[in-house]
Amino acid sequence: MDISNKELKKYIPIANLIAKTFGRDCEVVIHDLTVPQNSVIYAINNHVTGRKVGQAFDHLVKQVLLSPKFEDDYMAGYKTVTEGGREIKSSTALIRDSNEKVIGALCVNYNLESMIHFKGFLDEFISVEQEETVKVEDVELMENVAEIADDLIDRIIALYENEDLKRKEKVKLIKFMDEKGIFLIKGSVDKVAEKLGISKVTVYSYLDEIKKNVSDEI
Repeated sequence: MDISNKELKKYIPIANLIAKTFGRDCEVVIHDLTVPQNSVIYAINNHVTGRKVGQAFDHLVKQVLLSPKFEDDYMAGYKTVTEGGREIKSSTALIRDSNEKVIGALCVNYNLESMIHFKGFLDEFISVEQEETVKVEDVELMENVAEIADDLIDRIIALYENEDLKRKEKVKLIKFMDEKGIFLIKGSVDKVAEKLGISKVTVYSYLDEIKKNVSDEI
């Protein structure tokens, strides 16, 4: 397995240790957040959620960074649901390099299906945080969350900074960031508009177009 980031490669034994300790219902995923569009670089027991190397992160912004329970670079015991409807107990910790820059994330996903039959004495173990609808105006962003979001935007757009992006390509980039919850963070529209060389109004019009296309598909 070729993992270029040596700092993140060090976490593979930890991921294996966690997975082996808690068994086949425990999936552990390592993300390289320096490449947001293909952040998954390692996954063990990935039958739990189906995560694959080369995929992008899913819940990092919406359920972790924007949660009031996120502190000290981690959040434990929040609920996610697979496409097949299985309840998953998830925990995420950020990984920083020697310069204190966020470069990755270690995620643990535990399939609760087999545990639910033992709710009596396992209620405390399987308790999960209920998903909350996040509104930008309700969220007081900690400084490091805004910094992480800015860094993600920079990295998402970085590959295209020297290219003359067509409208279709800009819409595609904005759609990716919208799906990942980037625009839930205050100031992100301004940041993206500046990086893409377009106005805020244009960004909002692209978002409206994306939402309309999604509703039309439904």
